Amino acid sequence: MTLKIKDLENNLKITETNFTIMTQFFLLGFSDIPTFHWFLFGIFLVIYIIILLGNGIIILITRIDSSLQTPRYFSLSNFSVLEIYYVSIALPRMLMDLWTQEGAISFSACATQMCFFLMLGATECFLLALMAYDHYVAICNPLHYPLVMNHKVCVQLVGASWISGLPVEIGQTCQIFSLPFCGSSQINHFFCDIPPLLKLACGDIFVNEIVVYIFAVLFVTVPFMLILRSYSRITFTILKLPSNTGWTTAFSTCSSHLMVVVLFYGSATIAYLKPKFSQYEGMDKLLSLFYAILTPMFNPMIYSLQNKDVREKTMLHIYGNSPQ
Repeated sequence: MTLKIKDLENNLKITETNFTIMTQFFLLGFSDIPTFHWFLFGIFLVIYIIILLGNGIIILITRIDSSLQTPRYFSLSNFSVLEIYYVSIALPRMLMDLWTQEGAISFSACATQMCFFLMLGATECFLLALMAYDHYVAICNPLHYPLVMNHKVCVQLVGASWISGLPVEIGQTCQIFSLPFCGSSQINHFFCDIPPLLKLACGDIFVNEIVVYIFAVLFVTVPFMLILRSYSRITFTILKLPSNTGWTTAFSTCSSHLMVVVLFYGSATIAYLKPKFSQYEGMDKLLSLFYAILTPMFNPMIYSLQNKDVREKTMLHIYGNSPQ
């Protein structure tokens, strides 16, 4: 009997140790396909360079060209800055892991990565909603556009988009990393994100999952509903236009933004709001690649190809004369 009690005490100590000694995690990334890690390293390195160059060009053009220093392009410039920061949270780390084939990340580095990723993700949602509102005002109330979207208001709205998610996402990160982690320290992902981390937590995480859903609704669904509201009004206004020329102009104004919205919101919504019984982790990685890496890459391509002003100004500054 005494021996059994001692064994029980030893097991409790081991269990308690498992809760407290988690000092680092291991990002598995794409370790399940090791023969392709150099190929993936090359692909993601090219993608990172494209993201930096593409978004950097948009930032530069909108800053140095006086004709593009308008509320719309101020929002687009901030969006490009955000995309560079956003992708730089996960992609350089993933490139390093593909190069070294290690994947070890400290507890504090993992928490920091997730915190910044969540904050910038919330900022992206609000910036996309702001850009949709800008299109709504420009198309539905063009005479009032200079008054409604003046420089001061635009700066305030963009600033609010940047800081709105800071306190909430910092609190959510603290809540996630205050959970006890035991057993495996392997994160089956290429960066520290909420869903794979919750799978490593011990005990009852029901409250944490509810909080994740609440914040996902707050920072993903609410801005998305605002975007839908803006575009529903834009649609009604377009249908009232007397000529197809007006329809074409309005559609060209909104099409690039709509493409980015569909890419980002579609993948992010499925990743964070999908049912719990969906356990196919390969799909989680694929969805994360869309909203964390591919959307920032497509952003400059979409806006430069769809936006006549950005395309012409870019060609003008590159070649020194107007495109023919």
